[in-house]
Formats: sequence, structure tokens, C-alpha cells
Amino acid sequence: MTQNVDDCHDRSLSYRDSGVDIELGRQLVETIKPLARETNRPGVMHGIGGFGALFELPLYQYTSPVLVSGTDGVGTKLRLASMLNHHDSIGIDLVAMCVNDILTSGAEPLYFMDYFATGKLDVPIAEQVIRGIVEGCKIAGCALAGGETAEMPGMYQVGDYDLAGFAVGVVEKHRIINPEQVQSGDVIIGLESSGPHSNGYSLIRKLIDEKSVDLEQPLEGLTISERLMAPTRIYVKPVLSLLERCEVAAIAHITGGGMTENMPRALPDGLCAEISRSAWHVPRLFQWIQETGNIDSDEMLRTFNCGIGMVVCVRPDDVAAAMASLAESGEKPVALGNIVESDDCSFRITD
Repeated sequence: MTQNVDDCHDRSLSYRDSGVDIELGRQLVETIKPLARETNRPGVMHGIGGFGALFELPLYQYTSPVLVSGTDGVGTKLRLASMLNHHDSIGIDLVAMCVNDILTSGAEPLYFMDYFATGKLDVPIAEQVIRGIVEGCKIAGCALAGGETAEMPGMYQVGDYDLAGFAVGVVEKHRIINPEQVQSGDVIIGLESSGPHSNGYSLIRKLIDEKSVDLEQPLEGLTISERLMAPTRIYVKPVLSLLERCEVAAIAHITGGGMTENMPRALPDGLCAEISRSAWHVPRLFQWIQETGNIDSDEMLRTFNCGIGMVVCVRPDDVAAAMASLAESGEKPVALGNIVESDDCSFRITD
């Protein structure tokens, strides 16, 4: 029996049939281009759309420039953003998590790149996210030099997306901040956070589910959802201004692991960060989280920033000048404690 040749061929398939719409991706890129131009700074050599981001180092400003890079994501705060349909500030979180990290070395952020992955591209949502990234870059003073949008059907559920970011900064070699500069007696100054930033949201979401929390209930003038979705503070400009005025021995970004895990990362062996629990006011949101989840105080400090998003260590003689500089930049600095000698611990909290 002879089979008709036409029967041997299925209908012609396209990439769109598989769930990937190249045209939507192209539309998003065209939308991003003018947004990215708003973040341009000296050094940007190529706009969005090429295969690589080109940035000319400002060598005329440096004798021995060192590049500092950092990468991070937003974590499961994205799940809350999707649940609340709140996508316009999550991009600020992404930028903040990266630029605040490289800032701890004393680096000025130069440019940022993002990676947006989803199962099915929703252009309006993606545009909201990228507008947030643009806003974050403006706050940090860095350029959005490029990025990648990946549509991957089968990898994500409908409506889900993931974000990752990458920041590059520069610092003069002799001005790199490293643990060996810290001395016993240095004063620890804390900078306020805007909320949980982008850490601890797996615990927050579990608390919401198990306690059937009404996220629209008020909490100090806003709803709980608004408090939880407040974007991560970007500390770049206040801290760079501080570095011009004072000798800063250490900087720690209080992210995953809270104070307990992050402050020791900025210290050498033999020194301990001793913090007074009464030195700062823990914001009501963190009190609510602790009360609602019946969470131990040590667990709170190990999971959340508890109201302090970044710390800097300065010499005792520089405290007044450091406080003044930070206040002039719009921060509300608070003296948290001191660096002390210790061979058995690197972080200690006292009453």
C-alpha cells in the first residue's frame, strides 16, 4: 500500500506555537531603549539592543582603578509581588541588592544589567518591572547598560517571572574597604531600612498563609501589603558622600542572615561587633512579624534587618562628622555599638 506523501507531514510549526513570541520580545526591547537612555552617564558607549554592553572606564579619575562586581536577585518577594499585582518597584529591589553589595568595598556603581525570565511574556508587567530597574539605576547613579529577556514556556507557571541583576563599580585601589582596616574601639553606625528589603520573604509568606493574614489591614498609616512591598533602600549616594569626608573602616550590607551573619563578614579575626539592643527602634512592621509568627528574637536578627539596612564603622574621632554627613544626605544614622576584641565571637548583642 502506498502512503500519500502529504500524509507524512504534520502542519508547519512556528516558535510562537511552542509558546515563545519573538515579536513581543522585540516590542519590549523597543520600549526599554528610551527608558535606559534616561540612566546614561559618562562612559556608556552603546545603547540597549547589542550583544554586549560597552562602558569606557573613567581612567582619568583614577591612578589604580579596581572593578568591583556583584550579582543578586529579589528572591521570593517576587511571589508576593505577583500575588498583589505590585510590579512597579520590584526592579528597585533588584538594583539595590546589587549596588548596595558592591558599595561595601567603597565602589561607585557604574552600570547595571538585568535578566528577566518568564514562561509567557506579559509586556505590560515586564515594562513595569523594568521601569523600576530604571528608577533604581537613577537613585544609584549607574547606567542600565543592557540585559536579557527570556521567554521559557514549561519552566515557569503562568504569571510567574524571575529576576537577576549584575552591577559593576569602580574604586581606587588604595581606597578599597577591607576587614583589616577595622580596629577595636571603632563605632558602629546604623542606617535605617525601608522594611524587610528583599530578605526573609519565604518566612513572611509562610506566616501569611498559616495565619490567614489580611494584608490590607492598616499598620501605621499604610496597609501591611504596602509595608511589605516597600522597595529596598539604595545607600549609594549617602555612603559615597561619607567616604569623601571621613575614614570608613568597614561597611556591611544587612541582607540575608541579618545582622548576625552580615556584620562579621566585614571584620577580621579577633574582633567582634558589639551591638546594644536598645540602641535603635525596631519598626512596627518587624514587631508585627515577630508577634504574629511567635518568632524568637535571635531568629528575627538572623533572618531580617530589623530596621537597619546598612552599617558603617568609623573611628571614634570621626563619629560626629560621619553622623552629620549622613544626616545631610537624608539618612537617620544611629550609633549601635562598638568594635571590641574577642577570640570567641564576631557578633554580640547586649541589652
